[in-house]
Amino acid sequence: MQEDKKQQIGQVFGLVFFIFILLFVFAKWGPPINFNSITQTKGEPLVVQGTGKSFVAPDIAKVDLGIQETGGDLKTVENSVNTKSQNLVTQIEKLGIAESDIQTILYNVYPQYDYTAPTQEITGYQVSTEYEVTVRDFTKINDLLSTSTSAGANTIGSVTFDLSDNLKNQKLQEARDEAVTEAKTKATGLAKAAGITLGNIINVSEETPSNVTPLMLPASGGGVTEKTVTPPSIQSGTTEIDVTVSLSYEIR
Repeated sequence: MQEDKKQQIGQVFGLVFFIFILLFVFAKWGPPINFNSITQTKGEPLVVQGTGKSFVAPDIAKVDLGIQETGGDLKTVENSVNTKSQNLVTQIEKLGIAESDIQTILYNVYPQYDYTAPTQEITGYQVSTEYEVTVRDFTKINDLLSTSTSAGANTIGSVTFDLSDNLKNQKLQEARDEAVTEAKTKATGLAKAAGITLGNIINVSEETPSNVTPLMLPASGGGVTEKTVTPPSIQSGTTEIDVTVSLSYEIR
């Protein structure tokens, strides 16, 4: 009996050793074994995004205009430009445009040289002054252009439409409200479909446009009057404000 037991034990050890050898060989030279696992880290929030849009017509226009002259005597040129500038501002104010809406944005004096001369002598001076006029009543834009050229403005840039701060903030908030509503609706739907319970909102972020400049139109100048050209048909159009909001929810 003892001899049989020893023989059985020996067979068991032999089988175990054989299996160990097979596992070693398979692990060393056998094909790789792929294991698929699904893990979930507790405490990670559910992040959803929503987008809101708001369409708005600009309520202000900005027109750049000014006076530029050249002459041999600096004092004479400056006096001429300053006199015409004062008259220009007066005529603009007569249109009902407030003084606070007329801003000087440039005043430059450029010496002019004769580069063919050995010493590069100054032959004259160019004096420029430029204003940015904010127009809140769009029916006055054409009058502003014609009145300005008649008053001596010989540099007229472009008509740029924009939003006042109050209107911009109002429309931005409307787009923001729409974006948050969309994000909350999306979060509720995802939670229901996944069978999870939402907790508190722990983080909010948004992306908004840095600037809103809906339209820019060229403005003709240089002494053109109403009698020689038909006033342009200037349309402000509409612009779109987009807001993207991200909400992060606790998962209970």
